[in-house]
Amino acid sequence: MSLFRKIFGNSGNAKSNRDEEKSPYAPEVKLPIDEMFTHHFKKNGGKFLYCENLNEVSENFINILEENDWFENEVICYEPQLFHLLDENKLTYQNNSKEAKFYFSTCENLIADEGSVLFSSNQLKHFRPADLPTNMVVLATTSQLVANKSEGLRHIKNKYDKEYPTNITTIKYFEKVKEEDFLHYGSSHKNLYLLLLEDL
Repeated sequence: MSLFRKIFGNSGNAKSNRDEEKSPYAPEVKLPIDEMFTHHFKKNGGKFLYCENLNEVSENFINILEENDWFENEVICYEPQLFHLLDENKLTYQNNSKEAKFYFSTCENLIADEGSVLFSSNQLKHFRPADLPTNMVVLATTSQLVANKSEGLRHIKNKYDKEYPTNITTIKYFEKVKEEDFLHYGSSHKNLYLLLLEDL
């Protein structure tokens, strides 16, 4: 998975590859799901921070707070396993607050073919994405990468077996589009930072 480092470092190579003419008879090259997700996620306007360990997660989280001046503010967070990062940075977390600067959570899966983030009621509770703050910070792991939505739904079904979560939804757009088109209709954009922890 150290492929993420290569992706971000080789922008010059990508340009020269694009310039090469592709034969119509050549087999279609299928990208690995980590590269596919990174490509689509960034194209959708998402901000991506790759972390090799928990120390890097903590450092990158602090960098996000500094960049946005979010220290000593209110945050919406429903997951106790994330509270330590908020406590360390003197952030107060509420169940729902109009004053919250951002929403902090995990997710169910990362969908490679469209660069979206899959959530359920375990993260969102009963709220729709439009009801949450525009700013979001999501902590995910490389093992949560899946090829498409149907694979993501299959993972949820296998993971929860009997207590199947509700409110399953994806967030795909991470910046405000200049002109609304039918593809964006009814979806709310989010300023989303993804902290992706290597766990494979």
